Parts: sequence; C-alpha cells; structure tokens
Amino acid sequence: MTETWLVVGLGNPGTQYSSNRHNVGQMVLDELASRIGGGFKTHKARAQVLEGRIGIGGPKLVLAKPMCYMNVSGGPVSALTKFFGIEADHVIAVHDEIDIPFNTVKLKIGGGEGGHNGLRDISKALATKDYLRVRVGVGRPPGRMDTADFVLRDFATAEKKELPFLLDEAADAVEMLVSSGLLAAQQKFHPAKN
Repeated sequence: MTETWLVVGLGNPGTQYSSNRHNVGQMVLDELASRIGGGFKTHKARAQVLEGRIGIGGPKLVLAKPMCYMNVSGGPVSALTKFFGIEADHVIAVHDEIDIPFNTVKLKIGGGEGGHNGLRDISKALATKDYLRVRVGVGRPPGRMDTADFVLRDFATAEKKELPFLLDEAADAVEMLVSSGLLAAQQKFHPAKN
C-alpha cells in the first residue's frame, strides 16, 4: 500500500484574506494543486480537499485547506487524519513564519509553535507536536507594527514580484519531504552556514 500524506495549507477563509501573508500556506497548496491537476472539493471535515499523486506511482497526497479561521485549524486537521487514516508523522503543515526572512523556506518536525495559533491548535487537536512543518518566511513586521496586523496584510509590491518563486520553492520542499524525507529536504532547502 502506498503511504498517504496530509498536506495542510494554513490560512483564513474568504477573499479578503486570500492575499495576506498569513495565507501563504494556502497559496503553496494552490501551487501543488496546479502540479497535480484537479480542483479542491468541499469535504465534510470543514476543508477544501484535493487528492492526488506526485508523479506516476508517487506518494498519495491529500491537500487540505481548512475552511475555518487559522486559530481553529486543529479540528479539520484532526478530522482529516481520522477520515484518511493518516498518522501525525505524515501530516505536513505549510504556514507563514515571521521568524525567518521573506523568501526563505525551512522545514522541521515538532518543536514549539512560536506563537503561531494555527500550529498551536493543530498540536492540541492531534495531541502531539510531532508533525512536519514547511515554514514559509514572510519576514518581521516593520518598526513597532503589531504582528497580527502585519500577517493580515498583503505582501508588499516588491515581495509580490518574488512571491511566485517562493511558492514554487515551498511546493518543491513539500514534494521532496514526501519523496526523500526530512533530512534530505533540509539539506537542500536550508542555506549552508558560512
């Protein structure tokens, strides 16, 4: 039996949020969906879901965009793991990360949530922090701007030019994570320290 992965793109529902930094996880899922082919369909777990494979005979992916606010993402994620019979170590949360620079992708398993309410809710719902994360850097708020205000704003004009490359790289990172494992993906996507 081929293994199945649940890839969750975090964000808020509704067009008013769709271009926000906070929704970069869902933007990455749109990129993955375009590679797999097919459209998202509404699932009873309060999520938009697309099932597909990476390449011919590759791992099965369940792409999911929870249709609830970010801070209550755990319910749909937990429901989808039960529905598809997926363990936490085969869950990948794709999310915005203010603690790494814009245009940077980092991967990890477990650890803290860094004040990210979406991750906190998923950890609570899955009763573990040991799921994979693809952290998409959106940079830090300028000056004294509140973090919540910053992530609920659209990307700046200069960033929008780079955004397609960032989404492409994050989608590549998800694909490599499922095909080659965390260590290989980290070696490829984490810049070498000088």
